Amino acid sequence: MLKTITLYIILMTASLHAAFAQTQTIRGTVKDADSHYHMVGVTVVVVGSDPILGAVTDIDGQFAIQKVPVGRVDLKFSFVGYKDAYLNQQLLEIGKELVLHVALEEDITTMDEVVISADQTEDVINNEAAVASVRTFDVEETRRYAGSRNDIARMASNYAGVSNADDSRNDIVIRGNSPVSLLWRLDGVDIPSPNHYNTLGSTGGPVSILNNNNLANSDFITSAFPASYGNTVSGVFDLELKKGNGFTREYTGQIGFNGFELGAEGPFSKKSTNSFMVNYRYSTLGVFKALGVDFGTGTAVPQYQDLTFSLDFNTEKAGSFKFFGIGGISTIHFEPVEEKDGQGNLYSTEDLENSAKIGVTGLKHTYYFNPNNYLTTTLAASYQYSNVVIDSLQNNPVNEQIDDFHGNQAQTKYSFISKWVSKINAKNKFELGVNLNYYTIDYHDSVYFTNTNSWFRATDVIGGTLLSQAYGQYQWKLNEKLRMVGGVHFQNLELTQQSVIEPRFGMLYQATPSTNISLGYGLHSQIQPLVVNYFEFRDHPESDNTDIEFTKSHHFSAGIDQLFGENFHFKVEGYYQHLFEVPIESISSSYSILNSGSSFGFEVKPNMVNEGFGKNYGVELTLEKYFSRNYYFLLTTSLFESKYQGSDGVWRNTAFNNKYIVNLLGGSEFHLGKSGVLTTDVKLTFSGGRFHTPIDLNASIASGEVVYVDSEAFSLQYDPYFRTDFKIGYRMNMKRVSQEFLIDFQNVFNRENIFEEYYNPQTETIDKRYQLGLFIIPQYRILF
Repeated sequence: MLKTITLYIILMTASLHAAFAQTQTIRGTVKDADSHYHMVGVTVVVVGSDPILGAVTDIDGQFAIQKVPVGRVDLKFSFVGYKDAYLNQQLLEIGKELVLHVALEEDITTMDEVVISADQTEDVINNEAAVASVRTFDVEETRRYAGSRNDIARMASNYAGVSNADDSRNDIVIRGNSPVSLLWRLDGVDIPSPNHYNTLGSTGGPVSILNNNNLANSDFITSAFPASYGNTVSGVFDLELKKGNGFTREYTGQIGFNGFELGAEGPFSKKSTNSFMVNYRYSTLGVFKALGVDFGTGTAVPQYQDLTFSLDFNTEKAGSFKFFGIGGISTIHFEPVEEKDGQGNLYSTEDLENSAKIGVTGLKHTYYFNPNNYLTTTLAASYQYSNVVIDSLQNNPVNEQIDDFHGNQAQTKYSFISKWVSKINAKNKFELGVNLNYYTIDYHDSVYFTNTNSWFRATDVIGGTLLSQAYGQYQWKLNEKLRMVGGVHFQNLELTQQSVIEPRFGMLYQATPSTNISLGYGLHSQIQPLVVNYFEFRDHPESDNTDIEFTKSHHFSAGIDQLFGENFHFKVEGYYQHLFEVPIESISSSYSILNSGSSFGFEVKPNMVNEGFGKNYGVELTLEKYFSRNYYFLLTTSLFESKYQGSDGVWRNTAFNNKYIVNLLGGSEFHLGKSGVLTTDVKLTFSGGRFHTPIDLNASIASGEVVYVDSEAFSLQYDPYFRTDFKIGYRMNMKRVSQEFLIDFQNVFNRENIFEEYYNPQTETIDKRYQLGLFIIPQYRILF
């Protein structure tokens, strides 16, 4: 009966909305793919429209097509001497204009030999120097996949070679590398972890600050990065905030797991196309907790809020300016929870409060000397702060709170980034750039010793250092089929006085109109999180890690991508990564910094040395049908090994060596009337369990705290991980408003996937913690 009533309401709503004129405007800009200069006279056509709907770009490279029927649309962009480009299955909604920014590639053949080919949106990379192990994604893709929570990091875990370390966090593990090795970049600026509840040294967190409603098309690179990227050995998230609509004021409202949010964009005035985009979000988890939803924090309720903005200005003679930023604050309080020990006695452990802040802001200037040469310069600053207060109740007969630990860490970074890009001709292009980052740090923490009833200052550090980077890069298109990119990246860390020179190379060969072959190589280096270099040890006052240098890595990758028809493609890619000069302990042990990020803490050892090794190798398979004919699917399979060697000389599994990961995703749309669409998406994930170190139970009982069997580090493997997610939604267009309702069922079958084994000192047993169980996330979105 309930299903019948629901279906009746949906159909009645759809029929009422059908009475309204369902059209909207498509607008945007077209630029040259190499010089990024706007193109005049490009023809833009809505494919299949009758009568034909289209436009021609003006002197600023802008176009607008009005009164386009809402729904899925295909667009064709063409200009004499350039390859045609197709944007297929773009979603046009009544509540928001579709704004596109398209790049056309100049054809390098002579005029009488021009060969026109169709390029899918999914194949167009923002940074065309990235020719291997790269994928671009758009805003709709970040919302499409079940289980992603509108989080781009969780979305990326569906790609081949990528996984999440923990259901409750969005840390990205790429090809067995530590998530600490990931580089986040926003509008050309290297930024700290863009997540709430982040800690210094981490790159993930429970909730992302990045709002997918505010992002433009962005790149995700997993190996052999171009010379423009540095200070990473695993992967790059190269993100860009979108430019606000310069012609129409538009608003977005959304309520879901990530929070209550309201966004606005549009021109500053009717006389100018200078635009703004701003979005504010406040946590809704208090509401979810009241409804009985368990998201893995016990009785604690996370509280957070964040802000994203971008202001864009164009001038006639001084170039363009972009002022942008993101920021967030978060707090959580874990109150003591009474539990029973092995004898049935009640006990409480500790009271913990955590707060974190992060902010990034920048001013970017772009100036064209002529259509083929431009200079961008950016000044930016970022701030990251974490504070922890722990009050212990353990082994306290009166069960009163006693201060146990106070700690805060603050890190500020000031950045200067500039690059010169010159398109010599259709075949040749070069790029030079510098990236200077000055860090200031302020680390303080204190530990209370009950035996002396006194506080001990464990860490008290104020300092700073400069990381200097520079690069040169040359791109050569030998012919229509072969493109090669070579470059050199330079890095110097003032603290250690170490410099590294890193060669890079990439090649893309179009063997047939539907077959691409890619090769990539790069030497990559990364400084340690500064908490490693500046950490002080109360038990080892003579210890010093300030001389710990770069971790280095050779990347090799080769792949073949086969397109079947217009919408299917199959990709195979193999890779090998050799890591060296990895920080390990100076005494014999299994420790390696390559395992950092496998838990919430960040373990640092005294007197570390750059003498460790690691290796990752494997093969990745991707079978994908791009969205067309109302459905899509994505199947990714990763078979890999991830090993490391500590100071004891033994090669072991890393904490991230799952050995295999399989993702199967699919979804479809069903049209209900002329204005309603029912959407369904499903995701299945199957992977090997994580490797872990056995606990010595007898030694743990004797010492009162956990003791691991170091000689058997990462020798045991948890059971395989399996999870099914399902999402259902309804999207409808009204007269001037678009609305969307959806429910995301994560871990539908409530499978108990083990997270870790731990020692319980009260029961003197080894217990288990599990990943998230069934997790239901409703969401409502409105565009107007």
